[in-house]
Amino acid sequence: MAQKQMQPLGIELARRGIITESDIEKALEYQRQNPDKKLGDILNLLHLCDSNLLIQQIGDILGEKAILLEESDIRINISDYISFDIAKKNKAIPFDIESGRIKVCFADTTNKRSIETIRLLLLNKGLIMDKYITFESNIDTILDSMEGIATEKIDPNRDITGLVDSIIKTGMEKRASDIHFEPMEESLRVRYRIDGQLVTAINIDQDKQSQIIGRLKAISNMHQEKQESQDGRIIQYPDYNIRVSSQRNVYGEKFVLRLLKKNAGIKKIYDLGFPNDEKLIKESFDKKNSIVVIAAPTGEGKTTTLYSVIDMLNRQDINITTIEDPVEIRIDGLNQIEIDSKTSFSDSLRTVLRQDPDIILVGEIRDRETAEIAMQSGQTGHYVLSTIHTINSVEVITRLRKMGISNYDIASTLSTSISQRLVRKVCPHCAVERDFNQDEIDIMEKIAEKYHVKLDFKNKKTYDTIGCEKCHHTGYYDRIGIFEVLLLNDEIKQLIVNNASSIEIREEALKQGYKPLVVDGLYKVLEGKTTLQELNRKLVIF
Repeated sequence: MAQKQMQPLGIELARRGIITESDIEKALEYQRQNPDKKLGDILNLLHLCDSNLLIQQIGDILGEKAILLEESDIRINISDYISFDIAKKNKAIPFDIESGRIKVCFADTTNKRSIETIRLLLLNKGLIMDKYITFESNIDTILDSMEGIATEKIDPNRDITGLVDSIIKTGMEKRASDIHFEPMEESLRVRYRIDGQLVTAINIDQDKQSQIIGRLKAISNMHQEKQESQDGRIIQYPDYNIRVSSQRNVYGEKFVLRLLKKNAGIKKIYDLGFPNDEKLIKESFDKKNSIVVIAAPTGEGKTTTLYSVIDMLNRQDINITTIEDPVEIRIDGLNQIEIDSKTSFSDSLRTVLRQDPDIILVGEIRDRETAEIAMQSGQTGHYVLSTIHTINSVEVITRLRKMGISNYDIASTLSTSISQRLVRKVCPHCAVERDFNQDEIDIMEKIAEKYHVKLDFKNKKTYDTIGCEKCHHTGYYDRIGIFEVLLLNDEIKQLIVNNASSIEIREEALKQGYKPLVVDGLYKVLEGKTTLQELNRKLVIF
C-alpha cells in the first residue's frame, strides 16, 4: 500500500469518516511491531473498516485508480506479460487488457522505479500501462497462490532422497513435461513446465543445493565430480523415461529433466487439432516415393503428430521402421530404433535401408547428410516422415536448400510440408463464457480478409480465462495444435526448380488454397477451444 506521508493519510481518512482516531492508534501500535507495513495495509489487515471502501478512499486521496484486487479480477495470464520474479520484486500484477492497454495493480504507486520498470517491459510488448493501486497483502496472496503450485506436496525438510523423489513425482502428477532445478543467488529454484509455461514449484534453501545436485547425478548415472555439461537418464520410475541435462551457471549446476511417459496413449490426428478433413488427410499422408516433413520450433508437438500419422498408417502388410532420439512411445508392430552417442540419424538410416522398409520415420533432419539420405530414400520407393526446425511450412524449402539439397531433389521428393504450434486450451473448470467484443471481431475479420476466408460469428462465444486450482490459476488446461499444410503441386514444384523465393512460393500456395497457421488458430478461437489472447501470445497477430 502506498502513501506519501503516513500521518496525513490517517488524518484524511478520519476526516472523511472512514476510520476513527482510535483506529489510527491501533494501526500505529501495530506498525511499531511491524515497521515494514504501511498504514493503509495495516488498517485493512486489522479489519478496521470495509476493505473495498478503504482502498477506494485511499486511491482518491492519492489521486490513483484503485481496486480491491482478487484472483477473480485477473483476466489474463500474468506470466505472458511479466515474470513472477519481476511481479514479486515490484509488487505488481497485470490483471486485464483491452485495446492495447493493460491494467496493472501496484502496492506502492510512489515507487517510481518499479512503475517505470513495469511500464517499459509492457511498452516493449506494444502495450500502454494503466496504473492501479491495491493492498500489498492482496498482491502477495495472489502471487503466492499462483506461483507455489506444488509447495503443498513437497516438504523441503525431508531427507534429500525423499525430497528429490517428491519433486519428480509431483511433476508427474502436475502433467509437467520438464522439471528445472535452477541454482539462484540465495536458493535453488524448482520450476515445472506445464502446458508449455514455466511455473515455480518451490524455492529450496541454498545449503541443500549440493546434496540435491549430487542425488540427481547419482540417479542419472552422471559423473559426480564432473561439473561440465552432462547428459544422463533416470530409469527408476517404471512409467517414465526421464532424460537429464546439466549445465553449469554462475551459481552452480542447473539440471533439466524431460519427462517422457513410456506408455502414453497415441491420440488420433484429429484429436491433436489437425483439420477434420478426410480429403486433406489423404492428400497429406497417403503417399509413396516421397517425404513428408513436419516443421515447428522445439516443444511444439512435432513428434506427437508423427506418432499419430504412423499409428494411422500402421498395417500388418507394411514394414515401418523408426529412428528416434529417444523412443518416446513404444508402438506394437513397429521396428523402433533408438540412436545413442555412438550413432547418428544418418548412420542408422543407412542401415535401415537394408532392412526392407516401406515407411521410415526419421526423428529429425538435423544436417545435410541425414537430409540427403532421406531424399534418396524417398526417391527409391520409400515413404519417409520426419521433422525439421523452422518457422513455417514454406520455410522448410529454404531450410533444405541451406542444408545443400538441390532444388530438383526437393521438388521431386518433398510432397507435403506441415507446420504446427501448440496453443493452450481454455480451462473447462473456471472459464466464463461471453460474447466477442468489437475489438476482437475487428482483429479477426482483418486477418480473415487478408487470407480470403470467411468467419461466422453467429452464435459464437469466447471465454474469459479466470484461473483455478485445476489449471494452476492460468485459466488454461492442456494444449491443442494449430496447423498449416503445404501440398506441393506441380506449380509449386516448378517454382522450386526455378529457384523461386519463399515469398513467391507462399504467394502461389495461397492461390492454391494454402491457409497459414493463424487461420486454423482463428477457427479454434471461434470453436471456443482457445482464446484470441492465447493465439496472439503464440503468433503475435496484434
